[in-house]
Amino acid sequence: MRPYELTLAAAATEIRERRLSPVELVDSVLERIDRVDPQVGAYVTVTADQARVTAREAAQEIVRGGYRGPLHGIPAGLKDLIDVAGTATTASSRVREGHRAAADSTVAARLRAAGAILAGKTHTHEFAYGLTTPQTGNAWDGGRVAGGSSGGSAVAVAAGAATFALGTDTGGSIRVPAALNGVVGLKPTYGLVPRHGVTSLSWSLDHVGPITRTVEDAALVLAVLAGHDPRDPASVHAPAVHLRPERDPDLTGVRVGVPSNYYFDHVDPEVAATVHHAIAHLEALGAQPVEVSIPMTRYVQATQWGLMVPEATAYHEHTLRTVPELYQADVRILLEAGELMSAGDHLRAQRARTLMRGAWARLLDEVDVITAPTVPMTAVPAAKETVTWPDGTTESVSDAYVRLSSPANITGVPALSVPVGHDTAGMPIGMQLLARPFGEQTLLRVGHAYEQTRPAPALAPAA
Repeated sequence: MRPYELTLAAAATEIRERRLSPVELVDSVLERIDRVDPQVGAYVTVTADQARVTAREAAQEIVRGGYRGPLHGIPAGLKDLIDVAGTATTASSRVREGHRAAADSTVAARLRAAGAILAGKTHTHEFAYGLTTPQTGNAWDGGRVAGGSSGGSAVAVAAGAATFALGTDTGGSIRVPAALNGVVGLKPTYGLVPRHGVTSLSWSLDHVGPITRTVEDAALVLAVLAGHDPRDPASVHAPAVHLRPERDPDLTGVRVGVPSNYYFDHVDPEVAATVHHAIAHLEALGAQPVEVSIPMTRYVQATQWGLMVPEATAYHEHTLRTVPELYQADVRILLEAGELMSAGDHLRAQRARTLMRGAWARLLDEVDVITAPTVPMTAVPAAKETVTWPDGTTESVSDAYVRLSSPANITGVPALSVPVGHDTAGMPIGMQLLARPFGEQTLLRVGHAYEQTRPAPALAPAA
């Protein structure tokens, strides 16, 4: 197995035992980037020279007995909203051309302290305001969408062009591309991972989290990222939890909620069948299925947009008025729409969110996790703009992709997307797990139990 094919956990073991040098791993990943990135466009910037320097320093430190932990010597891609000192943060936009970060974001600083190595900055849908990432092709079929807005991060991991990556998630932007590219994506509880130094889309909905090959890898990254930072007003003092998943796949006693509404409505039959099969597998591991009804579903879309649109427009107020021509047309339209929303609309969305959080808290008293498709359909061709369901209902591709992921952003609950199969076209399918706030350990336990007892997902061909 070539070094770039290793999971984070496997690479960390090899480095710790000194059977693999960080130099070998970084060189392998950089060579992989050279081979596949011209086809898929995962990266905005590749920091090859600095990565090789840092890898040599890591190798020397480890030889001297200074091993820092599982991320030491591991190459990562960071979504191009995340500041890294001295490196451009463009948000994949001409608006940010020439911008360079003066200091590390909190998450970049924590990764640096843990010994992780920056391979480069990955593409986002411009300012994270979209669900497709048009600059980037799907790792399994370059003619299909990568998902967004963390499309570059998901494609890099899926193609072996990063051992792990970070993304951001405002309405599903970690989980959607993770599902569409066959990798793991974790949106933590709101406030668990600080966002200082991360370009905002919607302050009250934004999250930062890992995209990895496995659930175990996601746990290793989250253990480094999580923790209070006073520079993020939403950051919380969460109780200490054991974030690394248990090795025992037995799920006896775990109550798994299976929605009777919403999450399986207007879902491709192949996606629904594959996710139901995965739920049956959890039951075979000892989990107890419990039918649940998702509350307040008629308000989800209006609440998501009622919060996100005015908050995004407020963030971009100055540049929208001074250099509007530098924005991509789809993003500019959304930002201009935000100027037309009233304060009353925003307040009603905030009230709806409060009610929804309470209703979900009661729902999650009944079960330990909720299981559902991550997205209602697999990756569509890049030119496709709408999807029509069997009952004649038509919706935009973006609305379809965000529909099943946004409830976790509105309520702030943690959500994990795990790959569970492929459709007949060979495109990946993801299952989403949701838990009560700060229930990451439960998500990791259930997700890890599933992946322990199923064949390991292969790297994408990066076609």
